[in-house]
Amino acid sequence: MKEKLMTTTTLNRTHLDWLESEAIHILREVAAECERPVLLFSGGKDSCVLLRLAEKAFRPGKFPFPLLHVDTGHNFPEVIAFRDQRATELGEQLIVRSVEDSIARGSVVLRHASDSRNAAQATTLLEAIAEFRFDACIGGARRDEEKARAKERICSFRDEFGQWDPKNQRPELWNLYNTRVHAGENIRVFPISNWTELDIWQYIARENLALPSIYYSHVRPVVRRKGLLAPITPLTPAREGETVEQVRVRFRTVGDVSCTCPVESDASTPTDIIAETAVTTITERGATRMDDQLNEASMERRKKMGYF
Repeated sequence: MKEKLMTTTTLNRTHLDWLESEAIHILREVAAECERPVLLFSGGKDSCVLLRLAEKAFRPGKFPFPLLHVDTGHNFPEVIAFRDQRATELGEQLIVRSVEDSIARGSVVLRHASDSRNAAQATTLLEAIAEFRFDACIGGARRDEEKARAKERICSFRDEFGQWDPKNQRPELWNLYNTRVHAGENIRVFPISNWTELDIWQYIARENLALPSIYYSHVRPVVRRKGLLAPITPLTPAREGETVEQVRVRFRTVGDVSCTCPVESDASTPTDIIAETAVTTITERGATRMDDQLNEASMERRKKMGYF
């Protein structure tokens, strides 16, 4: 009877239950094995899912790691406000380090003040890792995002310069993860590596997770540029000859204002977005990120410079 009950329980588990169990196992492994882990929290949908997984892994206690956000200064204000609100609700420590401070120190140099700071945040992240001696950075990257991400281990080894070398990664057998590092080295850990964008939205719907409002349909001024809808903001004004349109859009991902574009959409609930995501043929970064369209190796090059 007991064996039959266990079999029934196993069969009733959904794919989200399996993904959730794997992610919780990884979070607990990192907390147990690493001396100074940190969870990278930007306020985006993937890191919001990570927070819920961390709650399930460690509540009713406090998280065994702080939260860290590298603020580029070019973030959407709705996302920054949500980040602060969520950290306060959880009662967890939020460390914020700014690309502006790296610019002031001279460790980041931009050609123009309006240049994208997406790649520059790698320097600020490495400075924060050195400052707090973090040996593991937990992030919300997924293998379905981009080709360079598809090569990523769940525990991704980075050398003393924060660089990712695809030829210098540890084998991951079954559910055994090697988190051992020498002084100065660190690993980037991706508990939701095996999730897809569709899985993320299904989990958001199931767990009723709050997100920044710009993930849902809203009217925003945009211009059509190189096949994308570029948002018009004080930081990213329209160029000469461009026509500004008021379009109903939503953001699939929320990076820098200077390089993140929305998509046309009427989806105003997670259920609506699940229906859209199920039929899309373009990844969220491919559809919305100008920095990833510069070159096929853009992401891989940034990771070799220390990008998470």
